[in-house]
Amino acid sequence: MSHWIIAPVVLPAVLAPLIILAMRRDLLLQRVFGLGGTLAMLGIAGALLLAASGNAPEVYRLGNWPAPFGIMLVLDRLSAMMLMLTAVLALAVQLYVISTDWDARGRHFHALFLFQMMGINGAFLTGDAFNLFVFFEVLLIASYGLMIHGAGKDRLRAGVQYIAFNLVASTLFLFALATIYAVTGTLNMADIAVKVAALPEGDQGLIRVAAVLMLSVFAIKGALVPLQFWLPGTYANAPGPVAALFAIMTKVGAYAILRTSTLIFPPETAATGSMVGDIMLPAALVTLAIGSIGILGATTLPRLAAFAGIASMGTIFTAFAAFTPEATGAALYYMIHSTLATAAIFLIADMVSDRRGNAALTAQPRIAQQGLLAALFFANAIALAGMPPLSGFIGKLMVMDALREQAALIWSVILGSSFLMVLGFARAGSVLFWKSHATGEAHEAPHQGEPLAFVAVGGLLAALVALTVFAGPVKDWLDGTAAALHAPAAYIAANNLPGVN
Repeated sequence: MSHWIIAPVVLPAVLAPLIILAMRRDLLLQRVFGLGGTLAMLGIAGALLLAASGNAPEVYRLGNWPAPFGIMLVLDRLSAMMLMLTAVLALAVQLYVISTDWDARGRHFHALFLFQMMGINGAFLTGDAFNLFVFFEVLLIASYGLMIHGAGKDRLRAGVQYIAFNLVASTLFLFALATIYAVTGTLNMADIAVKVAALPEGDQGLIRVAAVLMLSVFAIKGALVPLQFWLPGTYANAPGPVAALFAIMTKVGAYAILRTSTLIFPPETAATGSMVGDIMLPAALVTLAIGSIGILGATTLPRLAAFAGIASMGTIFTAFAAFTPEATGAALYYMIHSTLATAAIFLIADMVSDRRGNAALTAQPRIAQQGLLAALFFANAIALAGMPPLSGFIGKLMVMDALREQAALIWSVILGSSFLMVLGFARAGSVLFWKSHATGEAHEAPHQGEPLAFVAVGGLLAALVALTVFAGPVKDWLDGTAAALHAPAAYIAANNLPGVN
């Protein structure tokens, strides 16, 4: 499988400029090649997932340069899972975009979309800390273009805010990388792990500084308190399908924290100890609380969806902070669930807003396909709030069970936030779909059917149902993934570092 490891990066990198150069005036061709590329990435991701499930981590060496001198892409169970999750989400978003003609409201949507896929896939695969920074920048540039797709003053303002905060994160990331390189002399993540574990006491202070800087960077990407304030305004003003795609972007930050904290800065490392977890846990609990309160107080449907994304990140980081295989497995299950559910609520918000002509959570006349949209919203709200029987309920139970030794505080926050989310979604649903009957308007405004849009949302919700039905096998697989993360010897050995057995 070694040569296929680079395909999720190379394929969109080739297709995107081809679309710009040869198809920029033909939207149909852009759609065909964009959708074809996404389907190909889905197939490749599926094959890589199967390969990673039964094999040790595998390394692809660009230019055949050995570690730690060359650029490495590393395929393991976690990176393969994230590639698959990204491809599934990308397919749903593209179907929605084509059905609703969102790609016709601006230029180069499909090329930017593919560049975004290149950056996200590269971030999941890279085994080199500097190239993690490079892929962050690729996805940042592409996401800014997608963010302002369709123009508009509010969208442009939110886009400027988005890129400003992410540029701050990029600067901090460079400082962290420079500090790590100054201490260890390498940026290969497996090599850093080996050298940090053997650092003399005099160099441990600098590594602690680098660890805090990297945590800050990834906390910005992952919307962890107190660095989450950019997300509600940015995601609420982004085009609906773009915000749905951005559901995976916060997971890039979570992935980076998980990868570096289990490989480079595990709790047993003398240089950092449990510092990362000690910082992360209170921040995660506050993130969860803020997200649930934001859902209860949201005045527009996109802001409600944005705060739902923040709340889900709080749950994920709460589990990560425990730094145990059991908690990590539960967090990975909830990460899959929250990515799909958050994307679905953004798409539903876009469909409702498009039919109403605005996104305000106020009683307004009935809209086209109101019954179907109400059913989709109801199912999605159950999933996001963590109510039975869908995967959100199972995921939160897994997290709570994994953290039962700290039940008094953590369980209180998780259960309390779930109650607030139930109230918030119930309020929004009643205003959107029930109180519309009391406005006195009996006629629904005509609207095109958009069958692929409903297929996209229905597919995401169907994936949540599948995640619920097959929770046992999925959890077993994720527990194996978590165990491999917390015992990174195989990951380090795959890099074949000189002097390391």
